[in-house]
Amino acid sequence: MMVLLRHLLGDVLRQLRQRQGRTLREVSAEARVSLGYLSEVERGQKEASSELLSSICTALGVQLSQVLREVADQLALAELQETALLGDGVPAESVSGPERIGIDSVPDRVPDVVDMVGV
Repeated sequence: MMVLLRHLLGDVLRQLRQRQGRTLREVSAEARVSLGYLSEVERGQKEASSELLSSICTALGVQLSQVLREVADQLALAELQETALLGDGVPAESVSGPERIGIDSVPDRVPDVVDMVGV
């Protein structure tokens, strides 16, 4: 099963907001983004631009780098879990569909990831 970056990012942003005891409405108003769009970002349904991520992080009072580190940590954990599942006697070549991660599963363009890290 391939882990989508936007899902992990949304989870991290939601957790940060909830830990602060803040509502979507409060954060969306401070970040100057619509409530519906912020909700979709948190649910992993929309890819957030670097500008939007910066606004959300500012509204949450956290550094973008802190959010990206948390996402990277969760992604690394998901990759380890996937490797462990594939390592249980199932050759990677025999896994097909979304469970297979290889060069053919990389999208033509990964939206906003390059923008997010400022490269």
